[in-house]
Amino acid sequence: MPAQKLHIGLALLLVSCIACSAKSDNGTESVEASVQAQPQTPAEIPIYSYRIVHSYPHDPGAFTQGLVFLDSVLYEGTGPNNGRSGPGSSIRKVDLATGEVLQLHFVETEIFGEGIAVFLNRLIQLTWKSGTGFTYALDSFEPLSQFNYPTEGWGLTCDGERLIMSDGTATLYFRDPFSFEEIGRVTVTAADRAIHNLNELEWVEGEVFANIWGTHTIARIDPATGRVVGWIDGSDILNDEDRNGRRVDVFNGIAYDAKDKRLFVTGKWWPKLYEIELILPSP
Repeated sequence: MPAQKLHIGLALLLVSCIACSAKSDNGTESVEASVQAQPQTPAEIPIYSYRIVHSYPHDPGAFTQGLVFLDSVLYEGTGPNNGRSGPGSSIRKVDLATGEVLQLHFVETEIFGEGIAVFLNRLIQLTWKSGTGFTYALDSFEPLSQFNYPTEGWGLTCDGERLIMSDGTATLYFRDPFSFEEIGRVTVTAADRAIHNLNELEWVEGEVFANIWGTHTIARIDPATGRVVGWIDGSDILNDEDRNGRRVDVFNGIAYDAKDKRLFVTGKWWPKLYEIELILPSP
């Protein structure tokens, strides 16, 4: 598939201030609930398009909330399949090449699973409104402990020393990976405006990549300042052929292979996961 072309207006119309909006009560995220107006951003913030390097099968029943690539496999956290048959939230180990679920653990039925991260030999999972997170043994998914936090839980990643968490606002929280106590926070901004709806997170070469919920945009964030240093335009990454009449939900799910420098993206109920190469438009 050729590199995606930015629409003429996108260079000035990509998100610079997306107003905060709520996820719907039935657990699915209503794209219509997000603000569609996308004010201007400074021209100096680069906007990356992409080239699809490879596409892989992805479970179309997975309501993707968190994604991590480690030791040649994917770890995925999912929310409940609201409106569809099947069980609720899960954590799973997935074969990249085939999309086969190699290991699966379902959380309690009343829990709405959100972002995940890996620290040492533990997998850490947030929940949406429960104010509770869980830790599991990475090899067996055996539950180890739980912890509490005062906000909603959306996205989670790890920089190797700290957990980094989003809650749907413009704030990134830094937390101790053992106690989960808050040890810092930063407000994400572009053009001095707060960027709300920070969702699934991934640590990529010293930056935090964040899905902006309800859009096809990923923000590249400097974790020291909170400033957006780049936008990734993921428009049309899931084409009509890949949709094939299926019901799909929003663009959500970023994973990075630090060893081989590969970037993967997907979405909720998407039938494909994509390895993409970022392309910076010529001046």
